[in-house]
Amino acid sequence: MQLRTLAIPALCVLLLLAAVAAATVGAAGISFERLLAALGVIDGDPALLARDQLVLWSVRVPRIAMAVCVGALLAVAGTIMQGLFRNPLADPGLVGVSAGGALAAAATIVLGDRLMAHYAIKLPFELLPLAAFVGSLTATTILYRIATREGRTSIATFLLAGLAIGALAMAGVGLLVFMADDRQLRDIQFWMLGSLGGATWEKAMLMAGVAGTMLLAVPWIARSLDLLVLGEAEAFHMGVEVERLKRVAIVLVAAASGAAVAFAGVIGFVGIVVPHLLRLAIGPGHRLLLPATFLFGATLLLVADTFARTIAAPAELPIGILTALVGAPFFLVLLLRNRGMLGL
Repeated sequence: MQLRTLAIPALCVLLLLAAVAAATVGAAGISFERLLAALGVIDGDPALLARDQLVLWSVRVPRIAMAVCVGALLAVAGTIMQGLFRNPLADPGLVGVSAGGALAAAATIVLGDRLMAHYAIKLPFELLPLAAFVGSLTATTILYRIATREGRTSIATFLLAGLAIGALAMAGVGLLVFMADDRQLRDIQFWMLGSLGGATWEKAMLMAGVAGTMLLAVPWIARSLDLLVLGEAEAFHMGVEVERLKRVAIVLVAAASGAAVAFAGVIGFVGIVVPHLLRLAIGPGHRLLLPATFLFGATLLLVADTFARTIAAPAELPIGILTALVGAPFFLVLLLRNRGMLGL
C-alpha cells in the first residue's frame, strides 16, 4: 500500500530528474549551474548565457517535450490495449497498429506529395498526423474484428492477426519506398527507424494536445477497464457500456499511436515494457496504473532519447533501434512466461 501511495509522486520526481539530465547532456553540454542561469533562476556569465538559452529553448526543451509526450502516449496506448484485449502481450508496435500508421504516413509522403505537387500546392503539415491516425484506427479496428468472436477475444488469433496486419502494412511501406524519390525516401526512413531529431515547438504543442486529451480520458476509462477484466457479460451487468467502451478505447489507442508515429516514427516495445513493469510494482488497477504508465512511459523514452543522441555522439542513434534492443528480449521473456495462455 505504501508503494502504491508513493508511486505517482515518485514517478513525477523521476521524470523531473530525467528532464534535467536531458537538458544538460548533449553535444553542446550545459552544466547544472548554467542551466539554472539559462532558466533565469540565477545570474550567469553573459558570454555563455545567450548561447545556452538558444540551445535550451530552440533544441533541448522542444525535444524533451516531444519525448515526454510520445513516451506517455505509447505507454498508455499499450496499457489500454492490454486492458481491452485482457492479455499482457498487446502493444501497438507489435500487432500492426503502429505499422498501419506508418503505412498511412508513408502514403501521404509519397502519393500525397505528388498529388499536391501536380497542383503546385505544398503538402500541409497537419495532414501527416491525421493520416497516421486514420491508418492506426483502421489497423486497430480490423485487428479487433478479427480477434473477437461472440464477445470473446482469442489471444492466439489476436497475435497472429496483428503480425499479418503488420506484415501487410510493411509490405505497403516497401512498395512506397520503391516508388519514392530521394527526398521522400529520407522522410520514410525517418518513420521506419524512429527519431525525435525533428522536434519543434509546433510539433511539441500538437503532441501535448493529444497527450492532454488522453490524460483527461483516463479517469473515465479506468474503472471500466478494471471491470472488463471479469468478462464482458459481467462488466455489462455491473453498469459498463461495453460496446461504447470498446469504441472509445480503439479511438484512444489509434489517436495515441497515430500521433506518435506521425511525429516520431515507429518506436516499439514502450507499450509492453512499461505497463508490465508497473503491474509488478503497483498492481493491475487501472485507476493508478494508467496515470503511472503515463509518467513512466514519458520518463523511459526521455532517458532512451538522451542515450540515443549521446551514446554515438556526434552521430545520433535512431531511438527505435535502441528501444528494440532493450524491448525485444523483454518481450521474449514475457512470451515464455505466458506460453500457457497461448497454448504453446
